[in-house]
Amino acid sequence: MKANFHLALPCRDLKKTRAFYIDALGGKMGRHSENWIDIDLYGNQLTFTTAGDFNFDFKNYRLGDQILPSFHFGIIVDVELWGQLYARLISKPLDLTPKAAYMKGKSGEHLSFFVKDPNGYMVEFKSFKNPDEVFLF
Repeated sequence: MKANFHLALPCRDLKKTRAFYIDALGGKMGRHSENWIDIDLYGNQLTFTTAGDFNFDFKNYRLGDQILPSFHFGIIVDVELWGQLYARLISKPLDLTPKAAYMKGKSGEHLSFFVKDPNGYMVEFKSFKNPDEVFLF
């Protein structure tokens, strides 16, 4: 069964958050008010609510030779869209990691990059070599 996800997160600046997810990442504006917005990010609902200052301790973990942020969320897209997104974002003044391949030659092989949003969240974009291996080891 295919189902969309919903993720609600606190937000420091609604205007910057809206611009990042719509203008930079290509999301679509959903329902919104003065204090919150819904973003349609490739068929998934992100809700950001103005919450003032907050802090996360960004611990990392290692996957192969790469150090990755433990606290992040992401979207899995096909390789064509993945490449288009990376090409568009690399030309913007954003905190973007280099693109990388993970688990090469193994089940679950995928391409990935991370970009930091205005609230400090790390957003990952992944493209699996074989989409049937998203949940396989």
